This record gives sequence, structure tokens and C-alpha cells, in this order.
Amino acid sequence: MAAMKIIAICQSGGKFVTGKDGCLSYKGGDAHAIDIGDLMKFDEFKEEVAEMFNIRADSMSIKYFLPGNKKILITISNDKDLQRMIKFHVSSSTVDIYILIEEVAAPEVSNMPASRSSRTTLSETVAVAPEPLNAFHTAVADGVLDVVHDTNQIDTNTDMDTPLEVPPVPLRSSNDEKYAKGAQQWQNTITGVGQRFSSVHEFRESLRKYAIAHQFAFKYKKNDSHRVTVKCKAEGCPWRIHASRLSTTQLICIKKMNSTHTCEGAFATTGHQATRSWVASIIKEKLKDFPDYKPKDIVNDIKQEYGIQLNYFQAWRGKEIAKEQLQGSYKEAYSQLPFFCKKLMEANPGSLAMCTTKEDSSFDRLFVSLHALLLGFQQGCRPLIFLDSIPLKSKYQGTLLAATSADADDGVFPVAFAIVDDAESDDSWHWFLLQLKSVLSTSCPITFVADREKGLKTSIAEIFEGSFHAYCLRYLTEQLFRDLKGQFSHEVMRLMIEDLYAAAYATKPEGFQNSMESIKKISEEAYNWIIQSEPQNWANSFFLGTRYNHMTSNFGELFYNWAADADELPITQMVDVIRGKIMELIISRKAVSDQWETRLSPTMEEKLKKESQKSNSLSVLQSTCSTYEVCGDTTEVVDIDRWECSCKAWQLTGVPCCHAIAVISGIDQSFYDYCSRYCTAESYRLTYSEIVHPILDMEVSASKDSQLVVTVTPPPTKRPPGRPAMKRFGSQEVVKRHLHCSRCKGLGHNKSTCKEQL
Repeated sequence: MAAMKIIAICQSGGKFVTGKDGCLSYKGGDAHAIDIGDLMKFDEFKEEVAEMFNIRADSMSIKYFLPGNKKILITISNDKDLQRMIKFHVSSSTVDIYILIEEVAAPEVSNMPASRSSRTTLSETVAVAPEPLNAFHTAVADGVLDVVHDTNQIDTNTDMDTPLEVPPVPLRSSNDEKYAKGAQQWQNTITGVGQRFSSVHEFRESLRKYAIAHQFAFKYKKNDSHRVTVKCKAEGCPWRIHASRLSTTQLICIKKMNSTHTCEGAFATTGHQATRSWVASIIKEKLKDFPDYKPKDIVNDIKQEYGIQLNYFQAWRGKEIAKEQLQGSYKEAYSQLPFFCKKLMEANPGSLAMCTTKEDSSFDRLFVSLHALLLGFQQGCRPLIFLDSIPLKSKYQGTLLAATSADADDGVFPVAFAIVDDAESDDSWHWFLLQLKSVLSTSCPITFVADREKGLKTSIAEIFEGSFHAYCLRYLTEQLFRDLKGQFSHEVMRLMIEDLYAAAYATKPEGFQNSMESIKKISEEAYNWIIQSEPQNWANSFFLGTRYNHMTSNFGELFYNWAADADELPITQMVDVIRGKIMELIISRKAVSDQWETRLSPTMEEKLKKESQKSNSLSVLQSTCSTYEVCGDTTEVVDIDRWECSCKAWQLTGVPCCHAIAVISGIDQSFYDYCSRYCTAESYRLTYSEIVHPILDMEVSASKDSQLVVTVTPPPTKRPPGRPAMKRFGSQEVVKRHLHCSRCKGLGHNKSTCKEQL
């Protein structure tokens, strides 16, 4: 295979200009050309470029654009990056390469007492403005800061003969390398004898930053709440500092300091860890502006800014601490729950917000249903409630249970939700339904669309007498293939799912039976399983309640997404975020509905229009005073007084079907007079007529009424280590692909591992 070669047009000394479309263009500077092939090594290429522009190889970074993308610069830092660049541009034969040189202000000779004698530092009089972390800065340091202990937590006396190991930092000569940009601002954090600090913690942090800026390692000889003695970690180096508390004050003052270093950078370290609190203090401000700041980006930014190499888990732990500092304590949030519930109900009279604890005072369950939601459900929503749950990935895990309904435009309308510590227990759903029953005053029978497991079947029948339980078809399908695991190929299972859904949606027993016969031809075992799964609770042709053609319980996907966006917050903040989302939903939908000029909601108007078009080809024969025979592809019977059609579409949707419309047209009546009130624009407006009120002055009120708060501690369950599992939202593919052998047509293996003798 012929070697790939392209011409690299190397440019340096110019600057990037951003156009109106966001694309970058390079203006000015010098340019040189060099041919590179896929056998060239990165170090060779870098040295040749450095020689070409007469610059140091370790002070530059090399970047390029991907073909067709002038918005993102790609960095070349190793052999693989170089080879990828060649492959990306081999068809164009040339590539523009940009050489970026890091500019560092020339340091002045330091007059700072604590400076290393052989190193130049910024003068005390120079004020260096802090720079934010920047993902595009070039790394200029190869050494690693190694921090072993979090000194913020050390408050015990330590004997002089037992030194404590603290952040070892690689020593680097200023003649060989430039300072890491982010560390320049810390060169004057220690100025010498007489300098004062408000606390021991502030002194330790200043000392750590000073060591990073001046690139030396130190260890504690004494470290307690009122005195700190530190020496250079290099053996024989006389650098030393002692600070202690000023009498009758909390101030810490530097009493002694030997500013001379004799180690001259001979001490090198690798493999130690930076403290989590230090990482948190560095990234906190950026995390506030960018909540999705990823650990891998934290690793890169701290390496480029401070010359410190973290691993992924150090960055992740530092981010967790920074999040808690910004958002508040998870533990404190649980202790505020009773007071939070009290203030939520005061702000929204008629609401129910309550929490329960276990015998050890740890959190057990929280239930929230706002008055605006209860009134909206009872005034304008269909008597239909979807029950579902999602796991939370917060520090203490837990599960969110939700009850949602459908408004007149088939939109999600939240009714109530709960956060429980143990969702696997049947008691959790039973408790949730008891609280829901206590706040609902409707006398109309309610249809619940929910799973048939987790105690829901028994609890719904017991708590909501006379209601209907429609099994969620998604859960039913999942259970079917769990019980018949591994018996069918992926394609066969797909066909069975299609037939099962067809059977569920069929409005007549004949249609149901036809679909079931199709399943029986594939697998009699699957057919028997489905027949025994109580079709009267999930098939339209047998179900006695009204589920309005909603077959799955995950109707409230919008609501679950709100919870997913907030589930890493402390529990009180998470609930308040959900409350805020509900408030926005009500306001926005109310504003939209005020513009409607139709009697029905837009979705229902569209359904009525489609059915009306189908009715043009139908013929009507009157049977009795209120019943009519409608002939078309099929013959159906319409009872105009009872609002029923034998096709069942009228009963299922609340909007007259094409057969009913043909009859209504014949008797010169309005279609709208035969539409369910749950489909009207008026009902929609009633659903969103009440607003949700915010909690005002929560923090101030909490401090005043702290004596009223019942003790609630976090649950014992904590998030396990590792990346949280992806949550399920919406309909999911319930069939996993199984191996299918193309040689013997068997299952569980493929052609390469087939052992069948043919």
C-alpha cells in the first residue's frame, strides 16, 4: 500500500478572527510548507516546525481544522493525532496547520522574602488578575502536583518528630519551563514574617497555592488549630515557615520564615493525589456557569492551567464537593424537609405536602400534591390517571413515583408525586395511593393505567373502589419476554409485539382473536401466556373502563424529564425545581389556550375533522328513534342517545366517529354537541385556571422557625460507586437482540461458533 503524504502549510504569528457565522479565520503571521507522511513521528514533526519558526518545541501547541469545519480547532499532541490528521486530509493533499505560542509576561526579580534564591518570581508590587479555567490553554508543564492529605480536616496536635506528608510538587527551573498560567496569580500569597490570615484554614490554602506557584514540595512538622510549622520536603533544604495564633484573637500570623531554598529542584514526585477540596475550590466558579462541566474536561483544564495531572475520579470527587458547596448540603436539605412542606402548603393553600421517617429518624417518603393540580384534574381532566416511577441518581438515590393525567388536548398534566426510599416495596405504592385518595374528591370512577406488579393491582382495587385498572402494555410486553426468555429470535419477537399491540387496540372481539391467532401460529406457549394475563384489563374489546386509547403508563414523560434534570440536587431544591416547572407549564398553557377560537382543543378538532372526511361515503338507515345502521366498508350501529357506536371509536376517544358523524349530519345536529366535555377548550382552560405560588424567604424563615423542625436524616441508602445507570423514559425497546446462526438456523450462537454437523 502506497504511503500517504500531504503538504502541511504551517502558520504562526497571526491571530484568529471569528466571522458572523461563527467560523474562524487566521489573519497575518508567517507561513512555511512541509511535506509529511504517515510514517512521520509527532516528535520529529514538532522539532522540524520549531526549527522552521525558530521557537522552542515545548512552548508551542499545534492545531488544525477538520475538513468542512472552521469552528473547532483540533490539537495534535501525539503520533495518533498526527496520523488521524493525515487521514482526514489525504483527499485534499494539503492541510493548514496553526502554531500557537504561549505568551507569558516576563517575570521581574522578586523582592519577596519567601522566594527561592535561584528562581525569578513576580514582584510583590505586581497584581496578577486571576484567570478562569480555559479548555483551550496549552499545557506548559510536565510535572505533577501530588497532594496526599486534605489539610482542612486536620485539627489534632502533631508531634514534631512525626512529620505529615503534604502536597509534593515537582521542582522546575524557571530557566527550563514557564510557569503554569493559573499558578501565576498565587506567587504572592505568602509574603513573609508578619503576614496575617483570618484562620488556619486560610493559611493552609495560601501555603498550598504558594507551593504550586513556586514549584516546591513541603511537609508539616506541626499542624493543629492554633499553630502550623512547615519545612521543605527536600532533605537538607533549610526553607521553613512557622505561623501561630495571635493571643486573644483568631488571627494566624507568620512568626518565623527562612526563605532560602538549597534543593534547586532536585526533588521529583509522581503518583500522589490532589485533595478533593482543592479541586473543588478551583472549579467552583466555572461549575456555577457550566453545570454540565465534565470530569474529563476538569482533568484537561487543571493540567493546562496549573500543571497538575488528575485522574478521572479525582476530578469527579472534586466536582461533587463543588456542587455541594454551590447547591447546599444534601444532609441539611433532609433536615429542612418538614419545614419545607409547611411553607409549601402555606404558599399554596389546599395542597398536601408531607414527609415520613423511619424509626431511626431517617427519611422514608415525601408526598406532594399542589392545590392547582388537584383542582385542575377535577375540573377539566379526564378521569384517567397514569402511575409510573423512575429511579433517581442523587447522592441518596430513591425513586420518584408520579401520578399524571391527560388534559383536553392530550397533554401531560401532573397530579401528584412522591419520593420514596424503597420503591421495590409494595407498601410504597400503597402509601402513595392512600395519600392520593385523601386529596381527590371526585365521585367519578377513575381509570388507572399502571403496571400490574408491585402491589398496584391489590392497592388500586382496595383504595379506589369501583375504579378500573388498565394494565400498561409496555410492562406486560416486558414481562412476557422475561418469562419466555431466549426462546425466540429478534425478528420473531418483533412480530409478536406487533400482534400483541394489534390485539390490544382492536375494538371488537373478532379483531382481538385474529391477532391472537397470529401469535398462536408463532408460539402456542406465548399465546397461552397472553390469554392468562387477563385481557379484560388491557384489551380495548373487553375493558370495561375508559382509557381513551392510552395503552402505556409512561404518558407523563415530560414530567419525568423535569425530575431527571433536577434529581442531582438536594431533595428540597429538587422538589422546588419541579414546582417551578409546573408553575411555568400552567402559565404557558393558559396563555396559549386564551388564543384558541374553537370549541374543541386543537388536537380534538383535528380528530373530528378527519372523522368528518371519512363520513362522506357512508349511508345511514334509521332503525328506531335513536338507533341507526351505518353502512360502509363495515356495517355499524349508532345509538345517538347513548353516544355509542358499535365500532367503539366514539367511546374510546370522546369525539364522534365517522359513523356517528354521518348520523348527526342526517338529523341536522352539530357535531360539537356530541363531543365529550373532556375534549373542549373550556375544560382545558379550567384545567389551567389556578396557578402555583412560590415559597418566599425560605432561608430566612427557616432560621426563625428552626425549633419547629422535626429531625429528618438522610436515608441509609447511598449512590453506589461508578457511573449511574441510564434511566428509562418513554417507550423502550423491550426486545434484546439474540444471536442467530446463519449456518444451522439455531439460536444462541453465530456461524463462527456453530458446532452443528450438517
